[in-house]
Amino acid sequence: MTDTALPAQDKPVAMTGFLTFVFAIGCGLTAANLYYAQPLIGLIAPDIGLSDTLAGFVVTFTQIGYGLALLLIAPLGDKLENRRLIMVTLVAAAIALAGMAFTRHPVPFLAAAFMIGLTSVGAQLLVPFAAHLAPDHRRGRIIGNIMSGLMLGILLARPLSSWLTSLFGWRAVFEIMAVAMLVLAALLGLLLPKRQPNTKLSYGGILHSLFGLLRTNRILQRRTAYHVPLFCAFSLFWTSVPLLLAGPDFGLTQRGIALFALAGAAGAVAAPIAGRWADRGWGRFTTGLAMTLVALAFPMAWIAAEIHSLPLLVLAGITLDFGVQANLVTGQRALFAQAAEARSRLNGIYIASFFFGGAAGSVLASATYTHGGWTVTTATGLVLPLLSLLFFATEFRRGSTA
Repeated sequence: MTDTALPAQDKPVAMTGFLTFVFAIGCGLTAANLYYAQPLIGLIAPDIGLSDTLAGFVVTFTQIGYGLALLLIAPLGDKLENRRLIMVTLVAAAIALAGMAFTRHPVPFLAAAFMIGLTSVGAQLLVPFAAHLAPDHRRGRIIGNIMSGLMLGILLARPLSSWLTSLFGWRAVFEIMAVAMLVLAALLGLLLPKRQPNTKLSYGGILHSLFGLLRTNRILQRRTAYHVPLFCAFSLFWTSVPLLLAGPDFGLTQRGIALFALAGAAGAVAAPIAGRWADRGWGRFTTGLAMTLVALAFPMAWIAAEIHSLPLLVLAGITLDFGVQANLVTGQRALFAQAAEARSRLNGIYIASFFFGGAAGSVLASATYTHGGWTVTTATGLVLPLLSLLFFATEFRRGSTA
């Protein structure tokens, strides 16, 4: 099966620095939709009559929607015209955000939360599209730059929503972001070329092929096995560290915890660096280094708590983020170097797999911190990258085809 990046009626579009920046902003804004509500639940719940029990489901519904979209919508990037598909998801996201802003009742609010998760998949349609436009020798660098934007969008979403709420109220957050999605859709509609994949598969065939790719694609299997434990460790750390920071050892306020998270965002610089290294053929080295950094982050975090050192804890967070981002981008570079006609499906499976790993990390964080404190949490976190390293070591067996 062949793949044509652009149909005959469109002129080829160069992946310039400006267009890369637009892709990065688009991915960051779209992915951020998943996280705006998280710090606002305490304000939203009493305003719309949402019980304490149901309030906890707001994040869950959003994550379920996103997980389903990765498996049911993202693969459509290998079948439907990409520019139109991206614009449709962005407009749908705007409608979902507006629904969350104007609803007055719990059930419609939860439905809107689910739809926000479902429509925020646009970020994972943009990344494979960028891979198609990027030249082979610069693909890793470009994907790394775009993933930096996505990571910053995720990390900045919570403090941004809290800040906007302090100025205008919580409903304004979703109103503003609904408008941002419409502006983004219009901008991408002007800048992106059309791309019509050549696949002859039906939608059912596209979905069925996901199982075949996961069963037969060795690179997908390896990169998934490498990243699931790392993202689980990432989620475990960032779910549990606010509990540590708010406790007696550090005594930070919510604003202080938000600033800590912003400091940790410095790890996002790993994405373009890893992309450049992967372009140079250093993917195996980058993978091993990334896993090692994630493993080192947890002893650092444990020592930081023991000596009550906030700078060392910040450094641990940056080290963790650096390692996770480097491995993520190296994995995407390896996947996008394969058959172009399956890039959206490969990316969807890859992201969905470690997304569920992240959900497991959140569960582990609550369980370990509640029953064993920070020591057990960091010990558990250390085990996860060591598992990745053990599997990575099998690449060096004689006859390995990794």
